Amino acid sequence: MTSTIKTAKDRVLDRLVAEPAHPVRLTAAETPKLDRRALVHAQRETLDAPRRKYSLAARFLFLTMDLLYGRRRTLAKFQVLEVVARIPYQIWENAAYRMLTRKHRDGALARRIQERIVENREQQDNEEWHLLITSELVRASGARLGGFRYRFLPWLMAVGYYHTSWLLFVLRPKWSYRLNADFEDHAEHEYAELVAEHPEFETTRHESAFATEYGAFETMADLLRQIGHDERMHKQESERYLTESPLA
Repeated sequence: MTSTIKTAKDRVLDRLVAEPAHPVRLTAAETPKLDRRALVHAQRETLDAPRRKYSLAARFLFLTMDLLYGRRRTLAKFQVLEVVARIPYQIWENAAYRMLTRKHRDGALARRIQERIVENREQQDNEEWHLLITSELVRASGARLGGFRYRFLPWLMAVGYYHTSWLLFVLRPKWSYRLNADFEDHAEHEYAELVAEHPEFETTRHESAFATEYGAFETMADLLRQIGHDERMHKQESERYLTESPLA
């Protein structure tokens, strides 16, 4: 039974990959905006790739999410995920602004800091679109979410994640970068799995109030694939920070 289902899904994906490609565009946050063919290919790459070896802090966060919202992948759970996704970039951007105040006389270093500020701002903006879009999808689904689980608890998680990311950054910035790389890797794989679990998304038409800013997608499947690819880009950016020399 399982092999039959997988074969059916593969036939759908093969048909999508065979469709003509369109020029690559950019999202509002400067992450590559892929056409349908490239999105399907990116999703397959994610599903085939092993996950990162997650840190203890990351595993605790993911376990907390599963305990509070269940292991099943739902749009409401992804909405909660996006509530906390922007936090590390806010911490890094604020720290970079303070560093620029101290180091602006060092031309080369100041340039690197300024580039990091721009990148962190773009990352925050991209994650903000994800939050707005997942919230829009939840509303469109007609789901009624309780205030305690979907307002208070996400706020509490965001506060805890903020202080964890901030403390790791203060102690050693690379620890904060690694935690975020784990978080984004998890998000990338979860979005890919969500699309794979819901073949009906391939024919679910998507219209969004944010299409002008974020981009328009014909189907819900492609929208979620694009968000998953954005998360891959953020993961790779954090992994790059791990290999670069410190800004200070």
